[in-house]
Formats: sequence, structure tokens, C-alpha cells
Amino acid sequence: MEEINPWKTLESEIKYDNNWIRLTEHQVINPSGGKGIYGEVHFKNYAIGILPLDEDYNTWLVGQYRFPLKAYSWEIPEGGGPLGEEPIESARRELLEETGMSAKNWKEIQRMHLSNSVSDELSIIYIATELIQGIAMPEETEELIVRKLPLEEAYQMVLNGKITDSMSVAAILKAKLMLLNGEL
Repeated sequence: MEEINPWKTLESEIKYDNNWIRLTEHQVINPSGGKGIYGEVHFKNYAIGILPLDEDYNTWLVGQYRFPLKAYSWEIPEGGGPLGEEPIESARRELLEETGMSAKNWKEIQRMHLSNSVSDELSIIYIATELIQGIAMPEETEELIVRKLPLEEAYQMVLNGKITDSMSVAAILKAKLMLLNGEL
């Protein structure tokens, strides 16, 4: 079966635009032939996630209050990476900013779209190993708590619903699978 676009765009209008996102409303003909609207959020950065792992399979989570959720969230170190920059450079910067760590070895483990029904945001997730501790330098919008814990405990937090951030869930589940398969 050939993959073709069944949507027809009649008109598009930018409703909101800032340094991070652009919201466009499209007047469309949907796949069943009916008229409608479709909102699309374009992200101007990659979503970058890093799962730091030491030789004993400990990892580090970052805790912070997430404004859109109106709730506290435990996550892997993550942030935005400019589309014009190599994602690995953004990953190195985010790990250093949030945890104070750098790493000798980096492995990309996952690419995924975070909410493809409304956005084009691409997430790139890395595992960082051979860690070197330095000093964290969080951004002014970040009030972070950094917590070291065994990967197995982070895995249990995913299973128990204590970690709900999609990049964190994907990274921890992928690392657990890689560990079980002898790939870590």
C-alpha cells in the first residue's frame, strides 16, 4: 500500500510565534472529505534527553516543577537543542548544565516524535557513560534537584507511574531492554 497524504490544506494562518514554537491553524479537507481545522505546533528545537549511566548502572534524575502540568516531575536530564546544531553538542551541554557531568562515551539510543498528532517535535535520546563529575549550571528557569539512583529503581519508578515524562520513560525502558540483551 502506498503511503500518501489524504489531507488537503485549503489555507494556513500562523496564530502564535515565539523563539521556541510556532502555532499554525490550517483549514483542511480531512481524509473523509469533510472540512475542518487542524492546529499544528512547530518546535524550533530538538528535544534532547540524556540517560547518564555509571559503571554500576546508577543513573541521575532531575526533579523540577513543570508549569504546564502544574506538578513536580522526575526526569532524565533533558532540554532543547537548536535545529542548526549537532544534537550531540546539545546533549553534552544539557548534561553539564543540569548535573554538572560530562561523559567520555555517548550513544544515541532513540529518536521519537513526542506528540505527532499536534506537533513535529523530534526527540533524540542518548546514553552517556564514563562520567566525570563537575559543577551544575542550571538555566535561570530551572530549579532542579538532582538525584543519583540505581537504573533498576528508575525502571520501577516508570512501572509505578512515578516517572511520566515521555523521553524519560522511553530512555529508561530502552536502557533496561539493552541491559537485558547484554548491549550495555
